[in-house]
Amino acid sequence: MASETQVSATPASTVPIGKDGKPLKPCCACPETKKARDQCVFNLGEENCLDMIKAHQQCLRDLGFKI
Repeated sequence: MASETQVSATPASTVPIGKDGKPLKPCCACPETKKARDQCVFNLGEENCLDMIKAHQQCLRDLGFKI
């Protein structure tokens, strides 16, 4: 069964800021790794894409999201 990743809400002062100066949302951050992850999961299944999933999670962490 698929496991879900929880993304914690962070105080407004620690939310990553995008290039447009607005706070980033986890759904819109790291579009490159998100697209690669989503295509892999769609084509091969979640269990075969763990490296892509981990890379996307790390990208989110690098931006300051607590996942």
